[in-house]
Amino acid sequence: MSRLDEILRVPRILRLSLKRFLPRGLLARSLLIIVVPLVLLQIVSGIIFYDRHWSNVSRHRANALAGDIAMILELTNKDGINRNQKAVFDLARRTLDLIVTYKPDAILPNTEFVPSGNLENTLARSIAEIVQRPVVIDSTSTRDRVIIDIQLPTGVLEVSANEERLISSTTKIFILWMMGTSLILFAVATLFMRNQVSPIRRLATAADNFGKGRDTPNFKPSGATEVRQAASAFMAMRSRLERQIQQRTEMLAGVSHDLRTPLTRMKLQIAMLDRNTEIEELSSDVAAMEGMIEGYLNFARGEGTEERQLVNASDLLEEVTRDAARNGAAVKLEIHDEVELPLARNAMRRCLTNLLENGGRHGDEVALTASRNGRVLEVFVDDNGPGIPEELREDVFRPFFRIDQSRNTETGGTGLGLSIAQDIISGHGGEISLEDSPLGGLRVALRIPI
Repeated sequence: MSRLDEILRVPRILRLSLKRFLPRGLLARSLLIIVVPLVLLQIVSGIIFYDRHWSNVSRHRANALAGDIAMILELTNKDGINRNQKAVFDLARRTLDLIVTYKPDAILPNTEFVPSGNLENTLARSIAEIVQRPVVIDSTSTRDRVIIDIQLPTGVLEVSANEERLISSTTKIFILWMMGTSLILFAVATLFMRNQVSPIRRLATAADNFGKGRDTPNFKPSGATEVRQAASAFMAMRSRLERQIQQRTEMLAGVSHDLRTPLTRMKLQIAMLDRNTEIEELSSDVAAMEGMIEGYLNFARGEGTEERQLVNASDLLEEVTRDAARNGAAVKLEIHDEVELPLARNAMRRCLTNLLENGGRHGDEVALTASRNGRVLEVFVDDNGPGIPEELREDVFRPFFRIDQSRNTETGGTGLGLSIAQDIISGHGGEISLEDSPLGGLRVALRIPI
């Protein structure tokens, strides 16, 4: 791998890594688009405020306090620290809210003072610039007070100042204001985006129900203009498809009548003739034609206009198994869970009957198994026949496709059984697939959403 390929590969890896942590829902992604710039704006605003406002205000307040301390020192030193200190200290208490105490002969610790925070650091710089004497500051031992010890030639001057003189209340107000407005903006954005996403969810639900053959009579376009356009297009598409299905059903009803009538006359005429080899062959051909026409009509009809109804899957499977037994097929039925789901009962019965007939035609053992897997009903039809090669398992779902090696014309069929089954299962929003069977033959797996 060249150096250029490695350089180009890094952004792709970062994108893939970031994609795993991003939300998948439209609502969450929309809120993320709003929240990320908002958080960045708050951070930038906080930095600017701290650098320009908080630092400047704190420095001015520290300079003002250092100036008051310098004034006290100037007043007391003018006439001597002991002669005038009581009057000056009382004046500082009354007017400046400073508690001043003089400790004669005291000496500050012979260690370098290291500020423990921004407040002490700012105040230490101001005192060093204005008072120009050694100082030790303590802002933690006394609540709401800052203790300032200043080394004088004859002792230590202790000044206790109110912490509010150094800390601006606008800082807390600004932070609370930013947090409050951010929460309000986030709540408004959440409410607004939820209202915008709801029509998309309703459209997706309507499309999903229509794909599963369920009716959605109360669906109406709503939301933004683009969403309304998509909903209107969906409704127009649904109307066209329903109209085409209705026209196809009406056409098939006429075709069925037109084709069955001459076949019925032919069967009656054949029945009145003397039986011989030619008549038997002709009768067999007519029966084959009738079976092919029935298969073609079933494939073209699909599910028709049959309405969905709540069906107990166990009852339907038992009914299909009994019908197969009457036709001479031995089917082993296993039902692990009781499930009720909306189905086109006749269409699903036709699907399962086709699959059981295929299994019984090509194998000696047929097993029908049903179980629930989360929100999906799984139905397996297994046989011990020759099966279907894996490379042909997609082709067998094509209409009229037959595999001579395992599905030859002598066994009957028109190559439409699996196509009809796939049409019915897809109409219920499910999936059909071919797998290897535990019995050694073919497994047809049906997975239908509940």
